[in-house]
Amino acid sequence: MARFGLVLAMALCLTISVFPDTTTAQLKPNFYGNSCPNVEAIVKKVVQQKGCDASVMIQSTPNNKAEKDHPDNVSLAGDGFDVVIKAKKAIDAIPSCRNKVSCADILALATRDVIVAAKGPSYTVELGRRDGLVSTAASVNGNLPGPNDNVDKLNKLFAKNKLTQDDMIALSAAHTLGFAHCSKVANRIYNFNRTHPVDPTINKAYVKELQAACPKKVDPRIAINMDPVTPRTFDNIYFKNLQQGKGLFTSDQVLFTDRRSRPTVDAWAKSSPAFNAAFVKAMTKLGRVGVKVGRNGNIRRDCGAFN
Repeated sequence: MARFGLVLAMALCLTISVFPDTTTAQLKPNFYGNSCPNVEAIVKKVVQQKGCDASVMIQSTPNNKAEKDHPDNVSLAGDGFDVVIKAKKAIDAIPSCRNKVSCADILALATRDVIVAAKGPSYTVELGRRDGLVSTAASVNGNLPGPNDNVDKLNKLFAKNKLTQDDMIALSAAHTLGFAHCSKVANRIYNFNRTHPVDPTINKAYVKELQAACPKKVDPRIAINMDPVTPRTFDNIYFKNLQQGKGLFTSDQVLFTDRRSRPTVDAWAKSSPAFNAAFVKAMTKLGRVGVKVGRNGNIRRDCGAFN
C-alpha cells in the first residue's frame, strides 16, 4: 500500500498536464466489451500486485526531453509509470487484446484502482481514448498547477478545461496521497517573503516538522508526505488539515484562506460522502477533456515510446 499514493499522485497531476486543450469526445465504459472484455480485471490485478493521453510515460531521448522529465513532474513516482507499462504487457499478452487498448485508457483505469486500493471511492471509467503523438517537457509549462498558485490562477487553469472551482478543489484533494520533494516547499518554510521568512499561514508545529524533514541544502532526492496525518489513505483528512494550517503547498492552503473556496473546504471536511461524490464527478469530467480519437492519436505497443 505504501506505493499506491505515488501512483495516484502521478495520474491525477498528469491528466491535467497532458490535456491542455478543450476538445471533448464520446467515451463509454464498455468500449472494449468485444475486443478485450477482461481489460479492467487485468489492470486491477497489476495494480494490486504492485502493492488519458499517456504522453507523460514516454522516455526522453537525446533529441527530446519528455514530459515526465520536466522539473514540475520530478515528484511523480516511477512506480506509476511502471504499473501502466506492466499492465500494457499483460493485456497485449492476450491475443484478442493485443494492440487494442491504449496506454491512456490503462492509466485512467489504474488511477481508479489505486484510489479504491487506498480506501477511496470507486467509479465507472469511461474508455475509448487514443494515445498522444507528442510528448515534450515544454508542453507541461502552464498546464500543471504550481505549488505557489493562488485561487485565481488555479481557477483559470482548470477553467481552460471546462472545470469549475468545485472540481478544482476536489481534484486538489488528490494530495491526500503521494509525496513531494523538499524543493517544492522550501520557500514556505525558509524564504517566504521579506517580512516573513516562514509563511504565516502554516501551522507552527507543522513548520517544525517540515524543517526537520527538509533542512536547508537538503538532498534534492528527499521527499515528504503530502498528507502528514493519513498519507496512505484516500480520505477527507486533506480538508481537515487545511483547517489546521497543514496544507503542504501554498496552492493547498489557499483553498482555506481564500473566502471563495473556504466554504467548500469546510463542507467536505465535515462530510466524506460529499467529498467523494464531488471527486468522482470531477474525475469523470477531467477524463473527458482533451481526449484523442481516430487519427488524432494511436495505440502504442510500448507505453514508454512512440511506435
